[in-house]
Amino acid sequence: MRIFWLCLLGFICQQASAQEIEARAYSNAPTGINFVSGGIAQAKSGSYTLTTEAASLTRIINVFGQSGRISLLLPYAQLSGTGSLGPQNVNASAEGLSDPVVKISANLYGAPALSLEEFNNYKQDLIIGTSLAASIPWGKYNSEQMINVGANRSLIQPAIGASQAVGPWRLELAGMATIYTSNTSFLGSNTLSQNPIYSSEAHAIYYFQNTAYISADATYFMGGQKYVNGTAISGSQENWRFGSTFSYPINKHNSIRLTGSKGVYSNTNTDYTALGISWQYRWGGGL
Repeated sequence: MRIFWLCLLGFICQQASAQEIEARAYSNAPTGINFVSGGIAQAKSGSYTLTTEAASLTRIINVFGQSGRISLLLPYAQLSGTGSLGPQNVNASAEGLSDPVVKISANLYGAPALSLEEFNNYKQDLIIGTSLAASIPWGKYNSEQMINVGANRSLIQPAIGASQAVGPWRLELAGMATIYTSNTSFLGSNTLSQNPIYSSEAHAIYYFQNTAYISADATYFMGGQKYVNGTAISGSQENWRFGSTFSYPINKHNSIRLTGSKGVYSNTNTDYTALGISWQYRWGGGL
């Protein structure tokens, strides 16, 4: 009986957000600006489908003279599909609040904290930044179910990255670690633990004159071996994903963003394909 499949859906639920390929993570923006967005995304792996509706709120802040941001993500998810566990079929059906995520980012170099008026004269060169994200285990979880949209554990994700401007292009590179706490109520009173996942991502972003942009995205991550009660149930992961992002400004307050990514290699058969669309509204800072 392959207990690995008991954890596969948990991987899809948590990794779809933890390993999102995020372009422009270390860009600059005027302080005092607020962003609120809402969208829907769908991730598919084999016969399993995870659909997530999410709302997020971000505020640009001054961090010791450089720009930074504080973000809160609130996701709601539906998971469905059918797989096999030994000779038995396993039907997946779960719906509810997923784990919220809080993220704090701070640029360290090249992105001074500026007002909206000052920002009009800003020209990017090299930006170096860092961030720390953490999930809060408030998602819906039933310890007697295999399938849940909440993880009943937290992830902590420190990261560092850089963005270099080359004409209308922005070339970005970032590295991060995803560290997991243990789930002590896995299928009853079992303990599910996991080694950290180490990842890197790269983006080539092209800006159009109307500030619309399109990016080619790639990420590589490795590690993350899982254990139940101290016994390894899966090997370390090694995964490559490629994707693209397109953002189009409707006016100075509103924009639409389309995202897509696909796993191109996985040594543990945990690839998934993801598509998403979101709307963003921005205000404040004299806008």
